[in-house]
Amino acid sequence: MSVITLLPLFVFTFVFTICGVNGRSFSIDYQNDTFLKDGVPFRYISGSLHYSRVPSHYWKDRLEKLYAAGLNAVQTYVPWNFHEPTPGVYDFDGDKDLVQFIQIAQEVGLLVILRAGPYICGEWEMGGLPSWLLTIKPNIALRTSDPVYLFYVDQWLSSLLSYMSPFLYANGGPIISVQVENEYGDYFACDHNYMNHLAQLFRQSLGPDVVLFTTDNASVNALRCGTDPSLYATVDFGVTANPMQYFEIQRQFEPHGPLVNSEFYTGWLDYWEYPHQTLDSKVLADNLNMILELNASVNMYMFEGGTTFGFNNGADTANATVYLPVTSSYDYNAPLTEAGDPWEKFALIKQVISKYQPVPSYTPPATPKTAYGNVAMVEYAWLLDSPQMITKNITSDAPVTMEVLGQSFGYVIYRTSGPLSSLPSGSTLTVLGVHDRAVVYVDDSLQGILTRIEAINTNLSLVLKSSITSQSQISIVVENMGRISYGSMINDFKGILYGVEINGTPITGWTSQSIPLNDTTRIHFQELAANNIKQSTAFFRGFFSSGKIPNDTFLSLPDWTKGQAFINGFNLGRYWPGEGPQKTLYVPANILKADPAMNELILFEIDNAPCLPPFEACYAAFVSV
Repeated sequence: MSVITLLPLFVFTFVFTICGVNGRSFSIDYQNDTFLKDGVPFRYISGSLHYSRVPSHYWKDRLEKLYAAGLNAVQTYVPWNFHEPTPGVYDFDGDKDLVQFIQIAQEVGLLVILRAGPYICGEWEMGGLPSWLLTIKPNIALRTSDPVYLFYVDQWLSSLLSYMSPFLYANGGPIISVQVENEYGDYFACDHNYMNHLAQLFRQSLGPDVVLFTTDNASVNALRCGTDPSLYATVDFGVTANPMQYFEIQRQFEPHGPLVNSEFYTGWLDYWEYPHQTLDSKVLADNLNMILELNASVNMYMFEGGTTFGFNNGADTANATVYLPVTSSYDYNAPLTEAGDPWEKFALIKQVISKYQPVPSYTPPATPKTAYGNVAMVEYAWLLDSPQMITKNITSDAPVTMEVLGQSFGYVIYRTSGPLSSLPSGSTLTVLGVHDRAVVYVDDSLQGILTRIEAINTNLSLVLKSSITSQSQISIVVENMGRISYGSMINDFKGILYGVEINGTPITGWTSQSIPLNDTTRIHFQELAANNIKQSTAFFRGFFSSGKIPNDTFLSLPDWTKGQAFINGFNLGRYWPGEGPQKTLYVPANILKADPAMNELILFEIDNAPCLPPFEACYAAFVSV
């Protein structure tokens, strides 16, 4: 963690923004409808690559591949919650080293378009907003002029933007433009005072000359709410028979200046339980050609989607009635695969770009992949018998949310803390507000699973298989599957929101236990034995070698049900192969250990492991595709 103090830095960068370095400048020529770079007309052809979704080990490899495709810029989001996990403490180290990413981009010959937020969407948890905002003020009005929200926004952005200022193009860096907020026109609040406040803050932090812009869906209503007179309005849209129809909407708000599509979609995101999304490569290339024929600047979203490692995936809603969590894979059917490999779409895009500007003659190779084979799971621990995994307890009449526990990600265990009334099997247990998925036990007997995916905000019930005595304990393990990242429901609290009932009678007396699952060394494993192995909410561990020079690989779990995977303590993401569409988890080589060290694989199986005696199916597989 590194706390950044920035007042002297701000004074330094303000002077250099005005003066420029060696005459460097980037601006908008409204008279000739173009950007100017060092006084010369300029059009960017950019691709989105999120540094938060690619290990820093591979940043140079991926950025070089963007350059090899003929691109002259990279666009990236800055997720606030990625860098400020707790108020006032900023983390820009390791895979979060944004400065290093920007410097590498410049080294390989790419300009940078920075999407600074504070809200980013990006199918990222809570749209990049930190969940601790919900604890500061439970009814906080996010993305508005709410003074509590703005207080923390101002602190974050003042720090971030002053940190970025030395890397503006005029100051010798590669950043040519900075986006303010993101697709605000689709947000219900339509708070122009908020957008104006952000515009002034960005201008104060970055100086008077930097190109600041907004991005909105290409509709009049969206741009009416999403723009500010002091910011350049751009649009986003995907493949279409007539790109000009969308640029004409931009022209209603920017009569002069360059045409810009800030998100030209190369594919689409995936939701659990829905088919994998694809977009025909030839159709995409033809549409890109139509955009470039108009002399428009364009950013392809995504050029590589990468992976939303850990618990960082977001979620959408459908008509505010269906909860749609996004997969850990953010492949996006992009020109570079999730693992960063070029394929047909890459080649066709490069061919189109070559008609408009010089492109490198070489095509970069795929990164090496290795199938490490099967890994037997040889050790075991049950979550409900692992008190050392609990980082915080709160005992109260009703369950408390994950946010009250001071927790952003992972799981919460809710246990009854007092005697219960005796009830027969067949009683109905109702959880009031499941966010997002609950595994229910009576003592150590699994009763069933409740999921918000089926009903976004309703009370969910199941019939108890077991009877209840005064000595029974009800335990409910609730998973945060990703906070909503788009739309009006981003104030997305996690856990049990309103309480638990049996046969309509509230159950009082609960202990809420925090399981952030951010330290796998806390797990106390035992040898996998034939007696009393729980198949749900259980940890399984195995070990494997990845050779003298580890390569990328993919973790395949066809016989497992749903859970989280860790290698050497690194959280790869979620698996749910039966529901799909994601079938494997990408494993970057940099998290593997070279021989003679052994790698540790831990699976946290939530639903049903394939680990009944004699344990023949209790294994994972590493494959090369």
